[in-house]
Order: sequence, then structure tokens, then C-alpha cells
Amino acid sequence: MSDNVRSETDDSPKKAAAKKGRRGRGATKPGDIWVVVENEGGTAGRVSWELLGKAAGLAADLGSRPAVVILGEDDERLAREAFSYGARVAYIASHPSLTPFTADPHCRALSQLARKYKPEAILLGATTRGRDLASAVATDLKTGLTADCTSLEIDEETGLLKQTRPAFGGNIMATIISPDTRPQMATVRPGVFPLPEIIESAEGEIVSTKPRLGDDLPVRQLEFIPNPSDAVSLQGAKAVIAGGRGMKKAGNFALLEELAAELDGTVAASRGAVDAGWISHQRQVGQTGQTVRPVLYIAVGISGAIQHVAGMQESDIVIAINNDPDAPIFDVADFGIVGDLFETIPALIAEIRKRKTAGGAALDFTAGEPSVLKKAGKGAGKAPTEDAENTPDETPRDALGGGE
Repeated sequence: MSDNVRSETDDSPKKAAAKKGRRGRGATKPGDIWVVVENEGGTAGRVSWELLGKAAGLAADLGSRPAVVILGEDDERLAREAFSYGARVAYIASHPSLTPFTADPHCRALSQLARKYKPEAILLGATTRGRDLASAVATDLKTGLTADCTSLEIDEETGLLKQTRPAFGGNIMATIISPDTRPQMATVRPGVFPLPEIIESAEGEIVSTKPRLGDDLPVRQLEFIPNPSDAVSLQGAKAVIAGGRGMKKAGNFALLEELAAELDGTVAASRGAVDAGWISHQRQVGQTGQTVRPVLYIAVGISGAIQHVAGMQESDIVIAINNDPDAPIFDVADFGIVGDLFETIPALIAEIRKRKTAGGAALDFTAGEPSVLKKAGKGAGKAPTEDAENTPDETPRDALGGGE
């Protein structure tokens, strides 16, 4: 692999003349779409590559290039990994103060790069680190920032980045633009976009820089102590079994743990179950929890508030179990069981074990509706079509309290 490597030093950042506050409209060439890599000891967070896949599409629509920013050590290996996920350019800012992560030096380094190279947009993961850095950089650059986006598109007429996110407690989706300031900035939670296809032979340009961070950094990390608590990442799970208010109490989640064990899955929950104290917030799926896209998502006793659906609607297969035939969760489910979950889940577990004993698959979707569902509950069958609309009278019960 032969990369084009260019090394520069930001000893005197040029205050280049850009058209005041504008680049997308009226500019002869739009800036690149940047993704800030969440770099932890030379390993990129999955959300960085998810964003890079989206950035490649945005850049293609805009006629620019997808690029990554790597803050920390001069890590060309990470840059080449970024090329395999679609980056055309990798900006590497290396400085001893950038490792380990603290917000102030990272903010200074990223702001200096943005002022010098003038990207059209900067995308970051809506993680603890990404949110901290994004808000600081947006403030420093005096530009707009849209947090927790669920959709990013380029407007065909204006070339502006259309940033869509839930608003008013998740009851509406708001599309936000930044017509007068650059760069346009947005954060996106892990799992919202799929991973792009890897192209091992891809190449790109590496631009190495040395940011000026000064000697007045107010904070330095003395020690890092990992949180030993129930730290859970649901993003990599192939099967997620989530419980809602219908579980009735914390002890009943043992049923879901048992089902998850049979499916090699992970237990999750709606906000309603978390707010009731039945399960850790770190297992919450939804607008204020995690976003997941497993192969199989089973929603048990979850009504289907829009806030919850925002976190699981990209799952490959959704099965809903609820005793209310009008529950909105059925509108997004591929298969549904209308029945008592305390009867359905044990029956489902028993049938899966029976199939495993006979040497078959736990659930087989190759023939359309999985036959195991027909045996597990009387109401098994296809859920309402996706065209079904929710009237005001059908507001999810969890949503009445702002839950998910």
C-alpha cells in the first residue's frame, strides 16, 4: 500500500479568508466531511466507522471527500484502517497532551485543524467523550451543533447538511440546518448507522500535524479507574430481549435472562422499566438509552412509545409480545404474539429447548413466520402492517409519562 503522506506543523495557523460564515453555498468547492475518530489506545470506537460510512455518502452528494481526524499519537495504522472504511483523507494531530483524553487539549487541536482546513461538516459519536468534545469545539468555533441525530442528509438545492433529531420529548422529529456558520456539526449515537463494507485495498492521503496546545492546560489526568458497575454495551448483540412495564417487577426479568441464554442474546429494557428501578439504565434502549440494530429484537411487555422505537427500529427482525392487540409496538414488529407474556415466554423457552435437543435451530425465519411462535402462544401471527397509523387515542401508555 502506498499512501500519500504530507506532514505539516501548525506553528502559525493561518487565519485564511473564507467567505464570512459560509462554505456550502457560493463556494467553488465544498469542504470535506470530517469524522472525529474516538481513539482509545489505538483502537477506534465502532461508532467512528459507522459515521464514516454515512460521511462517505454525504460527501458523494456534496462533491467533496470523507475524511477522519485522529487526535493522539501519530498512528498511521489507524489511518489505514479508516481508509478501508471509506475515508479519503486522514488528518493526524499528534501531541503528548492528547493522550489520554481530556477535553481541553482535544478541543484546541480540533479547532486549530478546522480553522486551517475548513471542513464542511464535523461528525462525532454521541458518546460521553464525543458529547464533551463536540460542545466545546462548537463553542470555540462559534458554530451550530445538533446533538443525537437520527438522520443526516444533504439538501439538494442548498447543499446544507439536514440534521434530524427527536424533539419535544420524542413526539416530533425536527430537521435542523446551519445556513450561516461553518463547520456544520452533529453528534450521532452508536448504532444509528450501519457499518460500511470494508475495502482492504483502499488508499488515501495522510496529513500529519503538530498542534500548538500551549503550557496552560488546566486539567491533566492522574489516573483512570474503570467503573466496575454493570457497564453494558448492547451494540454488538445479535439478539436483544427487552422488557417493559409489562414485566411488573424486577424479579420477572429472570424470565428474559433465561430466554436470552437460549438465544445467545442480551437482556435490555424500556425506559419505563428502568424508571421503575427494575433494571440498570445501562440496559435501556431508546432515545435516552442505547440504539441497537441486532438480527433479532424481542419486545416483551413494551407498548411501543416513539422514544423506545427510535432505539430499535433498525433491527433486522422484531418480535413483539403484548397482551394489548392495539399496542403501537405491533406497528413496527415483523411478528407478534397477543397474549400473556408470563405464559408465552416459558412456552417459547420450552419450544426452543425442544428444537435444540432435536438438533434444529432455535428460531427459523427462512419460511416466513417462525413456526415456533405458533406453538408458543395462541395469538401468534403477523403484526399489523407498517401503514397502520396511531391516532391520539392510541398514544403508548409509556409515553404518557414521557417514558420509552
